[in-house]
Amino acid sequence: MEESILIRGARVHNLKNVSLAIPHNLLTVVTGVSGSGKSSLVFDTVYAEGQRRYVESLSAYARQFLERMEKPDVDEISGIAPPIAIRQKNTTRNPRSTVATSTEIYDYMRLLYARAGRSYCPKCGDQVQRDTVDYVAKKMLEQPQGSRWYALFPVRVGGGTDALRDHLFELRKKGFNRLYQNSKVFEFSTPESLLDIDFGQPLFVLVDRFVISPDLHQRIVDTTEICYREAGEVIFEDATPQNPPPAVLKFSEKFACKRCGIELVTPEPGLFSFNNPMGACPRCQGFGNTIDYDMERVIPNPGLSLDEGAVDPWTKPQYERFGVQFKKSSRGKVRSNVPYGDLAVEEQAMVVKAIHDSFAEVEAKKYKVHVRVFLSRYRGYANCPDCRGSRLRAEALNVRIAGQTIAAITKLNIEQAYEFFQSLELSPEESAIADKILVEIRQRLKFLNDVGLDYLTLDRLSSTLSGGEAQRIQLATCLGSRLVGACYVLDEPSIGLHSRDTGRLIRILEELRDLGNTIVVVEHDADVMRAADHIIDMGPGAGELGGHIVFEGSYRKIVANGAGTLTSKYLRGDLHAETGGEHREVDPRRTVKFFGARANNLKGIDVEIPLNMMVAVTGVSGSGKSTLVHDVIFQSLTQRLRQSALQGFDEDQDQKAEKVTCRRVERAELVREVVLVDQSPIGRTPRSNPVTYIKAFDLIREIFASTPDARKRGYNGGHFSFNIPGGRCENCQGDGTVTVEMQFLADVELLCEECKGTRFKSAILDIRYKGLNIHEVLQLTVKEALSFFSESKRLITRLKVLADVGLGYLRLGQSATTLSGGEAQRVKLASHLAQATCGGTLFIFDEPTTGLHFDDIAKLLAAFERLIENGGSILIIEHNLDVIRSADWVIDLGPEGGDRGGQIVAQGTPEQIAAARNSYTGRYLKEYAANAAR
Repeated sequence: MEESILIRGARVHNLKNVSLAIPHNLLTVVTGVSGSGKSSLVFDTVYAEGQRRYVESLSAYARQFLERMEKPDVDEISGIAPPIAIRQKNTTRNPRSTVATSTEIYDYMRLLYARAGRSYCPKCGDQVQRDTVDYVAKKMLEQPQGSRWYALFPVRVGGGTDALRDHLFELRKKGFNRLYQNSKVFEFSTPESLLDIDFGQPLFVLVDRFVISPDLHQRIVDTTEICYREAGEVIFEDATPQNPPPAVLKFSEKFACKRCGIELVTPEPGLFSFNNPMGACPRCQGFGNTIDYDMERVIPNPGLSLDEGAVDPWTKPQYERFGVQFKKSSRGKVRSNVPYGDLAVEEQAMVVKAIHDSFAEVEAKKYKVHVRVFLSRYRGYANCPDCRGSRLRAEALNVRIAGQTIAAITKLNIEQAYEFFQSLELSPEESAIADKILVEIRQRLKFLNDVGLDYLTLDRLSSTLSGGEAQRIQLATCLGSRLVGACYVLDEPSIGLHSRDTGRLIRILEELRDLGNTIVVVEHDADVMRAADHIIDMGPGAGELGGHIVFEGSYRKIVANGAGTLTSKYLRGDLHAETGGEHREVDPRRTVKFFGARANNLKGIDVEIPLNMMVAVTGVSGSGKSTLVHDVIFQSLTQRLRQSALQGFDEDQDQKAEKVTCRRVERAELVREVVLVDQSPIGRTPRSNPVTYIKAFDLIREIFASTPDARKRGYNGGHFSFNIPGGRCENCQGDGTVTVEMQFLADVELLCEECKGTRFKSAILDIRYKGLNIHEVLQLTVKEALSFFSESKRLITRLKVLADVGLGYLRLGQSATTLSGGEAQRVKLASHLAQATCGGTLFIFDEPTTGLHFDDIAKLLAAFERLIENGGSILIIEHNLDVIRSADWVIDLGPEGGDRGGQIVAQGTPEQIAAARNSYTGRYLKEYAANAAR
């Protein structure tokens, strides 16, 4: 095999005929400014070609079911290994997929419970097991030596005297000569003795009589097998009892409780699968929830007590009586002056039962429309009452290992589950079965723990994971599969990771490399670059100014010289991303306060957000940052804005009751608008482009429509749009290309023969402004357009903001689908900067540095400054130390992730956070500041 992946003449997107070698079995980091061609090289060239070759090797029949990939624009690629892409996206939308199922841990747990689990009777709690013939022999040989025993099985016949007579004849034919009842033996050979039998009492067949001795094992086994074959059970009765009644030992081959007689289902892997009808809860079909009264809507604010009106339906005048009745009946049992969220579990259960009873009474009048409307306000997805959210049928929950059901284990977080399986002790027989399964489970849990996901619970839905979490789960799954000789292509695996956890991630990547794999990572994190064996720096600029390799070599080499690239200057400390200015002072009258924030793992905290400055929310992964910002701050403010907008209107009766995530909000009126800016694409079709998003294309079309030629022909602004009929080419409908479907090959896109890719009719292209037609104007970069349209002040104002956020290299008509996540985010930022004022607007960013180079972060921070100067306020969730140091105010959550998080560890300026003793963020800020000072 060749020593490296050799690429010659790559021209995908903005790559400029790039040739390079990516070494095999090493960790290679590809870095560079946003839009410089990193993803084009790694994903659209290396991964796309490797995937295409794999698909080409399959049969034509198999290929028609797979995604068809076209050949990348490259002269030659050799030495490519089978590629596996782990992207920064969570595409799972399946409500059945959980962390445990997507990592294969649940498959091994099902097998473990089926083979080594112990079943318990749901009624009496005794362990239930099937008595094997060897177990029966072992138990009998434990009886006193020389004791005499009868081996019996019961005679069971239904259907009257004739059926009984026929059954007894059948038994005699089989060679059974004696019956037994009440310590008396009756011989078939003396029929007159049978007259003494009371057929209304239990009757048994006597199979064998023996005296206990060490050499009796085989005889007991044979006797037991005969009894099992005839009746499914065997009864041994002491033949010489000292004190009547005689000792009786019962054994059954049925999987049933000896005390209660309840028969259980034999554990099989399918019994523990909620995706299988055999194991899924019949009521919720394995989803864990049903459409019922949603307690989050019935009790929208758990911070209120029953006296304060915690139960929303009981606050309505016509249903107040239910609340009054409940307080009377539960006096001394439920505290009505304590917030509902602080009540004991038993007290909450009593409240929930009373709520369901009140709804049942109201439902009696469902024939009235207003009652149906009232009830619908509180309906939603609620925990399934049968399985209580475990998704499994009751039979699966009778099986336990170390006293825990499989549902209880999946409710643990990864760290707790790892500790449980590490300390699990089984009997020698169970260990022989389970050891190999446990190795797989422990290994996968260890990998998940190592990539910083210790706070996730195993039953967490995959669809609720962030892109970074989903990517790290894929990474841990790949490690668990122990593949060798593959090429792993990763997209910024450090995103969403606190500086504390980056070291653990690097160890995982090194472990994957040491197995014998090639690792290619698109990354901007300095710690990951330090650990890399090989660094490729793309640049020098972005878009048309990028697409070249400006550096190739080791970390030591890029820091020492690095050919003067932007990356090397930031790594050396010659340039810094943070603004370094003075922090703004907090104005106590310009703060929004949130009291008693409770959601997910937040512990009823009080948070203060200063306005007209940049506030950063930090903390380790899983500490509650997204919950605080999205579920508490964003949701509470949007609810209040919606309510104030509805004031003066009659309250809509069927408006759903909304969950309240904090007790109260102070000074919410200071915020007039809340804007959530994320990295989602600005458009999902090739028709969308940056100038349409910032509303600049309308002005360009107006300029063309106002030219003398256009006015003479009667053209308006609509004629210069490729989205509506009029001026667009109707052959390709304004796309510029025509798609030809090929059955087994990738669909072929051909240039439209009529418009030659210009998207417009030839008559429209005849209209020129300063010598250029509409198609040629759309090919201009933003910087070129600024000088070209210098006479149009309104258009210049719109386009200038794109240049200000560092997007001057974008072409006006560039398709939105070709923009990177960082570029899309900055286009959104530009659209807000274009507004005259942002006064009273709170902008929320969730990890805005995703996909951004050090230089892009500097531009992003400059744009943030512009927003604040315009009167806006900025709230960001961030791990990047440059951004945290540039913030005016920092709120650090923790101290750990999951249940051990959800509290404010420290808040203040970045310097105050750095001085905080128990803050992980503070510790890394301190180190970072010390390194920067050097």
